[in-house]
Amino acid sequence: MKNTKYLLLFLFIVSALNARTQEAKYSTYYYQRASLFEQLQVDNNDIIFLGNSITDGGEWAELFNNPNVKNRGISGDITTGVYDRLDAILKGQPEKIFLLIGINDVARGLSVDSIVDNIALIAETVKRESPATQLFLQSVLPVNDEFPGFKGHTSRYQMVPEINKKLKLLARKKNVTYIDLFSHFVDQSGIKMDKKYTNDGLHLMGEGYMLWRDIIASYLQ
Repeated sequence: MKNTKYLLLFLFIVSALNARTQEAKYSTYYYQRASLFEQLQVDNNDIIFLGNSITDGGEWAELFNNPNVKNRGISGDITTGVYDRLDAILKGQPEKIFLLIGINDVARGLSVDSIVDNIALIAETVKRESPATQLFLQSVLPVNDEFPGFKGHTSRYQMVPEINKKLKLLARKKNVTYIDLFSHFVDQSGIKMDKKYTNDGLHLMGEGYMLWRDIIASYLQ
């Protein structure tokens, strides 16, 4: 009887720890946004912008003057976070998805191959679960290490073109469209973000969002 009580107590503790670990997998903001997205409707006329804080910061419906353009960005998100919330998007079979993800994975120390493998899994899931959806893989944007913050991201700026090179190959392999944003945002170094588009080395100022809009506008037609 005593052993049974200890066993039950042990199982309860393990279960509680597992639940807390699962809940702590992502930020509180991630769960707030993801739970909202689960309640919001997506249909086959919608164009989804999917990604992290850089996507989250864009007023996409206004930028394109189109109420069917919907923001599904979550600040701080990573490749596995996007994968874990695909169901809320794909159940609506959207017309198009514009994906930009990976720089927070860089900050967490993931390798180039691990990041691209995770994006491949996202692409495979989209094609399998929503085959009529057009997927656009956008290159990871450059960063700039000449600002004081976000050093986990910006100090690894040399990884970004390596990721993009493999993303381009992945897009070809998966028969999806690759969009080069990177080359439009770099300064004369050819690898760092132009300071006129950012005030922290990572996130975009308004001029950056206008440039982004102009680069991809033809893909939304």
